[in-house]
Amino acid sequence: MVVWLLGEDGRRLRAVDPFVPTLYLAAPPPLLDYALQLLQRGSWRISTRRVERYELGALQPTAVLEIAVDAPAQFSQIAHRLIQACPGAQFFHVDISLPQRYFYDRQLFPLARCEAELTSARLVRTIHTLDSPWDTDYVAPPLTIMELSPDSPSPNPNHGGCGALVVRIDGEERVLEGDSAALIHRLDTLLTRHNPDILLTDWGDSFLLPRLMAIAERLRLPLTLNRDEQRPVGTKKPHSYFSYGRIVSHAGARTLSGRLHLDRHNSFALTETGLAGLIEQARVAKVDLQQMARTTTGTGITSMQLETACRDGLLIPHRKQEPESFRSALDLLQTDQGGLVFAPILGYHEQVGELDFSSMYPSIMVRFNISPETVNCRCCRYDPAARVPELSHHTCRRREGLVPRTLAPLLDKRARYKRLLAAATNPAARTVLDQRQTALKWLLVVSFGYLGYKNARFGRIEAHESVTAYSRDILLQAKETAERQGYRLLHAIVDSLWLQKPGAAREDYDSLARMITEQTGLAINVEGIYRWIGFLPSRVNPRMPVPNQFVGLFDHGGMKIRGIELRRSDAPLLVKRAQAEMLRCLSEARTLAEFQERIPAALKVIRAYRRHLHDGHATVEELAIAKSLSRDPQTYRHQTLSMIAAQELLARGVLLQAGDSIHYIITDAEAPYPPDRVRAVAGLGGTWSYDAAAYDALLCKAALAVLRPLGVTPADLDV
Repeated sequence: MVVWLLGEDGRRLRAVDPFVPTLYLAAPPPLLDYALQLLQRGSWRISTRRVERYELGALQPTAVLEIAVDAPAQFSQIAHRLIQACPGAQFFHVDISLPQRYFYDRQLFPLARCEAELTSARLVRTIHTLDSPWDTDYVAPPLTIMELSPDSPSPNPNHGGCGALVVRIDGEERVLEGDSAALIHRLDTLLTRHNPDILLTDWGDSFLLPRLMAIAERLRLPLTLNRDEQRPVGTKKPHSYFSYGRIVSHAGARTLSGRLHLDRHNSFALTETGLAGLIEQARVAKVDLQQMARTTTGTGITSMQLETACRDGLLIPHRKQEPESFRSALDLLQTDQGGLVFAPILGYHEQVGELDFSSMYPSIMVRFNISPETVNCRCCRYDPAARVPELSHHTCRRREGLVPRTLAPLLDKRARYKRLLAAATNPAARTVLDQRQTALKWLLVVSFGYLGYKNARFGRIEAHESVTAYSRDILLQAKETAERQGYRLLHAIVDSLWLQKPGAAREDYDSLARMITEQTGLAINVEGIYRWIGFLPSRVNPRMPVPNQFVGLFDHGGMKIRGIELRRSDAPLLVKRAQAEMLRCLSEARTLAEFQERIPAALKVIRAYRRHLHDGHATVEELAIAKSLSRDPQTYRHQTLSMIAAQELLARGVLLQAGDSIHYIITDAEAPYPPDRVRAVAGLGGTWSYDAAAYDALLCKAALAVLRPLGVTPADLDV
């Protein structure tokens, strides 16, 4: 395994650590003999022995053949060959990333402070960490960063509008024009001179690095993207995948050796948690930074579970072996109910408190020992205390499960970060702490989804159902405790409650939170006290509430907004700005009486934006609508606006796949000829116009979403 070390003297060292990964094979004796013969005929550097290992939740060990691979580069080839040749065998430990296996085996993690002893040939004799992934006071290593961005007027340079290359390093910005030898020579000179540890790019995976590498190859010029000259730039093709009910497009990858390439436009972790959060996730998950930046958060929590299994000496199956058993429709109705929701009381309310359970689902998994091997165990089936509320399931009270063992330190570390954040006063320190705790929050969030995911290594639907059953019971306990103390429930959703009590102050809500925590055993905190909050109606049926659509003003002056245009990625900037300015105007009201008095001022704001629109002053930036393609663009049947824009891009040779975002302007929504209805932003040039009526309808819709519960009608919005 190639290991890069940053010395205390600032040197960057490339070292090699001899590493022998293992895989395991369980099969009937004839098939096992055949596998051994196959291994002996191959020119592979391996050693074998017969051992016994436990599977997760098994009471008896399994006899397996251990295959140690002395040349890790041959590991995938050996595993693939055996799987093809022995379809009746069970394989273990065959598809875990080798860098992750290395971290598990050596008890290391990315960017760990460590001590290593090297030979003169830079072979690793010994290496061990000097800190822990569970430390909160660690300092990230002093990595140098070079930023690369396209200077493009288009929201996505892959769709057209290519410009110059912008390079930022050491507080300086350089603009490199063109696509000639001069561009490659200047960039290579900067890379050699500054030798950055991280290339932080915008559109680096899908556009910048492929373009730069293609130019350098065409002109046969050197371009030192890799610090490790013995390895090529790693390449993965773009692809689409289905996640949480939507199609997501992944731009592939261009990964480097000896330095890191991180693409802000191809990284959920970087977008949501920043660089400090990405480093935090990589440290606790033991996934290298470049992979962690480009994978789902679920890969991180899965890696943590895999490490726990490896540490316990458990066998990790190649494919999940336990399908969901058949159940009747009546059983499904009883067990598969999800989280509990109390529909909100429509309209605006004042002096409302919000209480949130902290990481409710992961906390339930830990407290009630919910894991695939602990649900419906044999040893506790008759123990009443092990029974899951409402269901016929039970959980083990004798052995701690793998999932709780994995999540407990994660919950503890996030709680410590939140305490440090509450006490911190330095803005820079607060930013880092917040990014780190947010990174852990995302790992905890997906832990519940993966518990019931059919392809998860450690997933089981009965465990998933047990968590939601406990959550419903706990939310009901919290509601009943609050009502006994004289509070009125306005809304509750899974792990949050909105309560109202005349004259109640922050101290009263804090006292209530302590009572609920004591009764349920799960920590609940006061998210805040609202001066006013509005639970908004459905736009299809104004008499129906929407559970997660509200706007509220906290007593400290901040706002919490959910479900409206301001929070939607597909709303035009013009609409977002109008709604934000309207809410800023309303936020000056401290009471509902003052709120009513601010309505004329809010209407004045929206009328001003409508005039701006109809006077023809709106810009491309204000009008661009971003839509994600829900399927491959060639498979669409109907001429939706997004499909028309996609067809325009396809006609210009742009490659699109399901999940890609496209940006367009509505030019004439009612035009009989479909291509006249919209224009792709990347193709705009010369003269163009927009459909003022279509955008006006979006403005009015955004205004009424907030103001309709107060009696405002479409006629009140007229200029």
